[in-house]
Amino acid sequence: MTNSTIASNSESSPDHAIWLSLQTVISESSGFKRWQKEQTTAKEESLDVLVRRYLEETLKTLAY
Repeated sequence: MTNSTIASNSESSPDHAIWLSLQTVISESSGFKRWQKEQTTAKEESLDVLVRRYLEETLKTLAY
């Protein structure tokens, strides 16, 4: 069984549309904005990469 996010690279897929909506909401949140100010390389990375890093770090923190 494949992961639908990895398997689906089409920008017209429903998963892609959902991801774009989530990116927008997350990037407008106060937590993301605060996290982004703390990042030293944030200006060099795309919003997609930043949101993925933010989510990864947030989930790692919550796992502890």
